[in-house]
Amino acid sequence: MTHPTAPLALHKAVYKDLNSRQKETFNFHRVAGRLAEYGYNSILLSDDWLGADFIAYHNDGKRFYRVQLKGRMTIDDKYVGKDLYIAFVDAPPNGDRVYVYPHDEMENRIDAAGRINDSKSWSKYRSYSWPSVSSWMRDLLEEFEVK
Repeated sequence: MTHPTAPLALHKAVYKDLNSRQKETFNFHRVAGRLAEYGYNSILLSDDWLGADFIAYHNDGKRFYRVQLKGRMTIDDKYVGKDLYIAFVDAPPNGDRVYVYPHDEMENRIDAAGRINDSKSWSKYRSYSWPSVSSWMRDLLEEFEVK
């Protein structure tokens, strides 16, 4: 078998041109790459397992997390009590910021802040997401940024 001698064809993906499944895969690799720098191995699941899109486990063998991957900052009552973390990459202009936060703790923090309590999405459906992270939200997320 012969081996190719041409360099690997590298063309950056244009996120907005990807379909939804491609965006999820793209975001998974961005988050997993960042977590790898801290000793985590991430395994993308073929379907949600107990609400998780992927598993992140540490090479020390002691830490194991079920993670729901989102395209943006999200809280939703359907994740309450499932011991899930939420991971997302912040939208431009902060597009290189990766966050992984414990869902239930963050939901409690946001609820206590009272900033969305009057919105229909939160008061009626107990679901809310942000297209980009605001300054007050960044304060809540700061300790969960994977730098």
